[in-house]
Amino acid sequence: MTGGRPVARALLSVWDKTGLAPFAAALEKHGVAILSTGGTARALRAAGIAVTDVSAYTGFPEVMGGRVKTLHPAIHGGILARRGDPDDRAAMRAHGIAGIDLVAVNLYPFAETARRGADFGSCVEQIDIGGPALIRAAAKNHTEVAVVVRPEDYAAVTDDMAALNGATSDALRRRLAAAAFAQTAAYDSAIARWFADAAGDPLPAHFVLGGARRARLRYGENPHQAAALYDDPMAPPGIAQARQLQGKALSYNNLSDADAALALVRGFEHPAAAIVKHANPCGVGIGRTLAAAYGKAHACDPVSAFGGVVAANRPLDGAIARAITGVFTEVAVAPEADAEARAVLAGKPALRVLLTGPLGGPAGGGGRHVVQALSGGFLVQARDEGRVAPDALETVTRRAPSARERADLLFAWAVCKHVKSNAIVYARDGATVGIGAGQASRVDASRIAAWKAAEAGEERSRAKGAVVASDAFFPFADGLRTAAEAGATAVIQPGGSKRDAEVIAAANEAGLAMVFTGLRHFRH
Repeated sequence: MTGGRPVARALLSVWDKTGLAPFAAALEKHGVAILSTGGTARALRAAGIAVTDVSAYTGFPEVMGGRVKTLHPAIHGGILARRGDPDDRAAMRAHGIAGIDLVAVNLYPFAETARRGADFGSCVEQIDIGGPALIRAAAKNHTEVAVVVRPEDYAAVTDDMAALNGATSDALRRRLAAAAFAQTAAYDSAIARWFADAAGDPLPAHFVLGGARRARLRYGENPHQAAALYDDPMAPPGIAQARQLQGKALSYNNLSDADAALALVRGFEHPAAAIVKHANPCGVGIGRTLAAAYGKAHACDPVSAFGGVVAANRPLDGAIARAITGVFTEVAVAPEADAEARAVLAGKPALRVLLTGPLGGPAGGGGRHVVQALSGGFLVQARDEGRVAPDALETVTRRAPSARERADLLFAWAVCKHVKSNAIVYARDGATVGIGAGQASRVDASRIAAWKAAEAGEERSRAKGAVVASDAFFPFADGLRTAAEAGATAVIQPGGSKRDAEVIAAANEAGLAMVFTGLRHFRH
C-alpha cells in the first residue's frame, strides 16, 4: 500500500454506535486524539476512551438544541485544509486550526422515522445538517482525510493503520470517499422524495432515487450481467426486506418473479396462491384454505408451474407446504410459515423460502413509483393501484352477468392486472383456467389462453363456462368471438374502443354477458 497519511486527530460523531468503542480504542492505541459530540462523547467516556468535546475544542457551545455544534471553522477548516498548500497552511497557522485526519459520522435516522409514519415535525427534526456537511467535506478532501460512514468499514481503517503504522492508504481513502458521497446522496434523496410527497408533488422537477445495497447477486438476468439488490428506504417493506428462511442464494430472476407473485396475491382478501414464471402468472387461485388455492393455481398450467415461484397471502401451513414441495419450485414467498410448514419445507433444502412479515393489503408494498430505465434517462410513473368496485361495473350487453359470473369476473380482472400485455385471463370458481400473456395481438392472446385452458382440461376445455378478462379493450370483435367459441360465458374489459358497438353486438349474438370497467391495466 502507498500514500499513507498519518492519523493524528479524529472526529467521531455517530447516531449508530455499533462498534464505536472498539474502533475508538484502536485509534487511541495509535495515539490519535479524539474529538466528539453529545451522545457519542458520553458513550466513549463510558467505555473509558479519552475524548475532547467539540464545544471545548472550538470554544463555542452547542446551541439551538444541538442543531449547531460542528458547523465551525475550527472543524471544517481542519477537515478541508490541504496540508501541502502554502495558503491553506498559512490560514491554519493564522487562525489556530489543527488538522483533522479522520472523520467517522453516520446520520440521524430520517428514513426510518418517515417510514414508520411519524408526524411532519418529527421527521423534520431527523434531517441531519452537520453530519452531511462533515461527511462531504472529508470526502472532498480524501487525499488528506479518511471518512467513515458505516460501522462495517471500521475494521478496514484499523487494519490499514496497523499495516501503515497509524496511517491510511490512498486506496482506502478513495473507496471510503465514494461510499460517503453515495451515503449523503441516498440520504438527501429520501428527504427530497418525502418532501415532494408532503407537498403533493410525487413527480417533481428532479426525481431522485437512492438505496442501500443489501446483497450482491451472482449475476443479473444473464450470467454476463452484474447485479445487486438494494433497499429503498422510503418504500414499504417488501421482497427487498424479506427474510430468507432456507434455500440456495437468490438470483436476480428469483427476486423479480417473487416480487411479481407477491404483488398479485396481496390483492385478495381470501386465501390466495399464485405461481409465477418469467414475471407472468401461470396460475392463480383463491379458496377456503391456502392448499385449496394452490391446487387451483397449479391446475391452470401444471407444465409451466414446474420451476416456478409460488406466493401466498397467508402464513404457510403444513398442507400447502406439502403441495409446494410435491412440485419442483424455485421460491416460495409468504408472510410467515408455521412450525409444521417449516419442517416440511426443510425436506427440500434447495427450495428458497422468503418470509415478508405482514403484507399490509393491496397497496402495502412496492413503493409509490415504478422506474424504467431508458437510454439517456428513465421513466417514472405511479404504481398501478387501480381497483374497480363491484357496483362500478357497467353492463353493456342484453344479458347481465350472474352472481357467480360477476364474482369470477372481478377475480379475473384482479389477475389480469398482473399479466403482461396483451393479456387475456380465463377464470372460473375463483381460479384461473387459461392465461394468454405478452402477445402483440389481442386475438392471439385470446387463442393462447383458450388453448391453455383446453390443454389443462381432462375431458373438456376448462374454458367452457368460464369468464374472460382483457386488460384493454378489444379493438375488433375477433378476440371476443375466440372467447365465445372457447365456451366463455361472460367478459370484463375496459371498453373505450371505436368499435365497442361491434364488439357488444358480437357478445349479444353469442349470448355473452359483458361489463366495462372504464379502467385499463396495460403492463409492458
